[in-house]
Amino acid sequence: MRGAGDIVEWLTGDESHDLDDVAFAVAFGGHLAKAGLPIDRLTLHWRTLHPEYWGRSIAWSPGETVQIADRAHGLAQSAMFLRHPIRHVMETREWLTARNPDTRFPRWAELDLFKGRGLVEMIVAPLPQGKGPASAAAFATTRPDGFSGDDRRMLEALVPALRGASEVRVLRHAEQALLDTYVGAATGRRILAGHIRRGDVETLDAALFLCDLRGFTALSDRLPGETVLAALNAYFDQAVPAIEEQGGEILKFMGDAVLAYFHVDGDPARSCRAAFAAARQALTRLAGAVSPAGILRAGVALHYGEVSYGNIGSGHRLDFTVIGRDVNLTSRLQGLCEATGHPILMSRRFAELLGAGQATGIGRYPLKGLGEPVEVFAPGE
Repeated sequence: MRGAGDIVEWLTGDESHDLDDVAFAVAFGGHLAKAGLPIDRLTLHWRTLHPEYWGRSIAWSPGETVQIADRAHGLAQSAMFLRHPIRHVMETREWLTARNPDTRFPRWAELDLFKGRGLVEMIVAPLPQGKGPASAAAFATTRPDGFSGDDRRMLEALVPALRGASEVRVLRHAEQALLDTYVGAATGRRILAGHIRRGDVETLDAALFLCDLRGFTALSDRLPGETVLAALNAYFDQAVPAIEEQGGEILKFMGDAVLAYFHVDGDPARSCRAAFAAARQALTRLAGAVSPAGILRAGVALHYGEVSYGNIGSGHRLDFTVIGRDVNLTSRLQGLCEATGHPILMSRRFAELLGAGQATGIGRYPLKGLGEPVEVFAPGE
């Protein structure tokens, strides 16, 4: 089985590990076809840890563009997938062969990645990952007689190496997804680049954005915890997309507040315009949102200044946090939103960078912890 040996060597070598998902599927499928396997559809189904997605499916066929489908958690409970050979193999961790037609799995060839291809037989192999959820690989053919005994033995010889290559990729996806989810994309990249020692700090100038839900304390006092949590999620569902769509990076969720920054290299004015657009968009979205707690209102503070972020903590238990005078000023400024009745407030520095006619001064206000009163601005009429 020289073909299988060549593929195993490739799967365990540096070349395959350096490829992205699409290139990996193309190269792997090509190796199978070159070795004589009558492969007409190859699909890799990798489980992952992601707040929105249950896993990723990658599909290859000779001469076609690779398809990638990130599977939402709801698919795992859909009627077709619950009774599909791939789901069965993931749960039992046992090899399975399905033919078309098949009395046990009559609709396996109708799943989106297989539909309309005239597939006759599919071999599904489990790709276990320790005690966690198993991934799977499916090999399908249109050949009337299906796969031969030699074809099956080839797959059995190379799947252990495919399992190892897949596990590396699943771990990479999970690692990136978890970091993006809990610390943000930019911070996640810093951590993966090795900035994980206590005291590692980076400083940059950016437009700072702090959005806080009004009346949250009273809301928490009068409503059950489940309703409060649902209201918080409804609020973040409006604020977070507005920030991300304008290119902002979320630094922290702090109870009912979200702190973000906008940084366009060499263009402070553009950074401020993006932050201002995000603030207005977030408030517009909130005004039309439906929440279990009724109408949700928020206040947004905007400032341009220096933010320092890095590792603090003790021993092996660290947190990535942000500090600095400008962060404190932004926080104090946000506290004025309810008192002044303005849903958006800005510092002088931010207003100047935003441009003439965009903001109007509303007076000077003392801010806790700052020596002198600070001039405050609201959006111009």
